[in-house]
Amino acid sequence: MSRLQEQYKTEILKNLHSKLNCKNIHEVPKISKIVLNIGLGEAKDDTKIVDKAQEELSLIAGQKAIKTKAKKAIAGFKIRAGMSLGVSVTLRNKIMYEFLDRLVNIAIPRIRDFRGLESKSFDGNGNYSFGVKEQIIFPEINYDKIDKVRGLNITICTTAKNNEDALELLKQFNMPFKGSKKQ
Repeated sequence: MSRLQEQYKTEILKNLHSKLNCKNIHEVPKISKIVLNIGLGEAKDDTKIVDKAQEELSLIAGQKAIKTKAKKAIAGFKIRAGMSLGVSVTLRNKIMYEFLDRLVNIAIPRIRDFRGLESKSFDGNGNYSFGVKEQIIFPEINYDKIDKVRGLNITICTTAKNNEDALELLKQFNMPFKGSKKQ
């Protein structure tokens, strides 16, 4: 069991149970999955870009990323159906907690001019999404071996019923939101 998963089961679960006034311990929200995604619009010209991004995202996530394909052909953008235009990976269980630990403690503090994550980026159902402008904030990426600095989207899916519960859950995991103090 990873360090963050152990912390969730021993401390965070009890804190949230009392804070959110849940009747049952199973009502307490938890993180169900983390999805990492890189969209590559420039990949329509060179297919090797997708392979390089897939390799980098696999290093960051700790498991193999898949290529995402265009569902429709769009003539204005010179895109055909089935063309690889991005890479994605979904993390669950142990790998998810290990990635979240690395994200909060190592990668986010390495973001240039970082002032905190926006707490308004929830979707209404308790899922939190944010973007990272550079993949080089992750220590797994060797700066000398990258061909281009790319951004990626990170979505943290929770079982929370509303945004407030999800925000409280992520604060318990020490996510650095704007205006919040570390607990």
